[in-house]
Amino acid sequence: MTETKDQKVALVTGANKGIGYEIAAGLGALGWSVGVGARDEARREAAVVSLRERGVDAFGVPLDVTDNASVAAAAQLVGEEKGRLDVLVNNAGITGSADQLPTTVDLDTVRRAVDVNVYGVIRMTNAFLPLLRRSASPRIVNMSSGVGSLTRQSANDGSTGPISVAYSPSKTFLNAVTVQYAKELADTGILINAACPGFVATDLNGFRGTRTPEQGAAIALHLATLPDDGPSGGYFEDDGVIPW
Repeated sequence: MTETKDQKVALVTGANKGIGYEIAAGLGALGWSVGVGARDEARREAAVVSLRERGVDAFGVPLDVTDNASVAAAAQLVGEEKGRLDVLVNNAGITGSADQLPTTVDLDTVRRAVDVNVYGVIRMTNAFLPLLRRSASPRIVNMSSGVGSLTRQSANDGSTGPISVAYSPSKTFLNAVTVQYAKELADTGILINAACPGFVATDLNGFRGTRTPEQGAAIALHLATLPDDGPSGGYFEDDGVIPW
């Protein structure tokens, strides 16, 4: 795991487990140096050890996406150790409490979901843009969900799961934010897209999902390695474009 000057560098938030861990593993398998962003020190370092055992050039990045100081410190760490960032994968996310009916929800549940799933992405993206601008082919992948599609939600056919006034709208919000970044960054070479991993078995859903974390990571790996003429401001799953 010897680092070379032209080795690509990625940072994945929430990478100590589940989809984030497999995204880190997938990028590492391509020969990238991968930062494992996570709040919990023990879990973060355990993930780094596990990834290194799989041959990944992994390094730990202490990170709480809801905390300005933590994000700033993470950007400084990556800058000092790597000098640039080629790919940022905003994967960290929460679903919130079980009760998300609009008429009975605790507003703090909505606030927490938006703070992590949306504000956290904005906070991370803005802090790491200077490092991304140093890359020849910078990419940003925002891990969204199919439940963020208003088209699918409006169909009301059961495909988007239970009624959710916190988690699902937070992903719709994230999709809208992704589009705005793509518009602002259109002439910079930075490609930014939203990715849906599908219904993956993780602790976020009590491991009820029908897909493996490795399968869920595939779309993020695709978007992280887009060619320079690839799309930006899009919303994708394995089967292609998702309707907004």
